[in-house]
Amino acid sequence: MVVEKLLQQKHTNAAPLIVMMCGVAGSGKTTFAQKLEKEGFARLSIDEDIWATYGRFGVDYPEQNYESYKEESEIKLRGELVKLLQAKHHVVIDFSFWQRQRRNDYKQLIEGHGGDWELIFLKVGPDELRQRLLIRSERFDANAAFTITEDTLTRFLSGFETPASEGETVIEA
Repeated sequence: MVVEKLLQQKHTNAAPLIVMMCGVAGSGKTTFAQKLEKEGFARLSIDEDIWATYGRFGVDYPEQNYESYKEESEIKLRGELVKLLQAKHHVVIDFSFWQRQRRNDYKQLIEGHGGDWELIFLKVGPDELRQRLLIRSERFDANAAFTITEDTLTRFLSGFETPASEGETVIEA
């Protein structure tokens, strides 16, 4: 239902629609974003950009390089977003957007370049996340580049700033 609403917005708005995915690792952001990509949205993904540029986490580059590669990739993709906005292209940003300030920064960027934004928060409970991450750990692709341990998941959950009164659309698993 939400995808259909977004596609309707895409077809009725003169301004480019930028969908910001928000959720913890394993919440389904990439799966949702790929559905929009099939409908003509450009998809921006830090994980896929790092995979294409540097290869596999812990195999083609040392784990300690990940944070700097992530920052570099976000700067690159932010520039790509501006170009897509200027070209009036619809985009789905396949990031976690775990910090409210970062969400606000992107909203301002989007609006400043004449775009409309939609924040999609995928709300998934910890037990369901654990199950999904277990399945994901069996894959070998950019979106499952490294295994999320219990400690990592605990850090992700405790550091995640849940959207509240930000204009978000909440999808619960």
